[in-house]
Amino acid sequence: MTLALGIDPGTASTGYGLVRLMPDGELVAVSYGIISTPKDASPAARLLMLFNDLNKLIKKNKPDTAAVEKLFFQSNVKTALAVGQARGVALLCLQKAGIEPFEYTPNEVKQAVAGYGGADKRQVQEMVRALLQLVDIPKPDDAADALAIAITHLNTKRYE
Repeated sequence: MTLALGIDPGTASTGYGLVRLMPDGELVAVSYGIISTPKDASPAARLLMLFNDLNKLIKKNKPDTAAVEKLFFQSNVKTALAVGQARGVALLCLQKAGIEPFEYTPNEVKQAVAGYGGADKRQVQEMVRALLQLVDIPKPDDAADALAIAITHLNTKRYE
């Protein structure tokens, strides 16, 4: 039984999702949510909060493997820089915990979860709900995205 941590990085809100791959191939959602930081905190303080909270999450859940969404081109440079900084914190936390971080682009996640790299957010969320046999689509969106990243990673590693 492999436990994977998926991380959808962001400075204001970082999504996380823990998914267990059962021996029979079933995927089970263990936990998911977001790590939020206050808007009025300095950028450095927000990154430190993210670092501390991710370390606590990793220490508590002890995932076997982990994946982080790769940064893709964004037209908003300020947003791209903030996401890049949050990604760096996530990669650092995983490396510090001795967990090799894997990375997937948004299109790779959409392809793996919905079967189409151009799938919209709602299609991916619905597939996450179905694959994990959840009653409702996981909320908020960042948590659903993190679960999708964990599912992608588990399914990718299963067939390598």
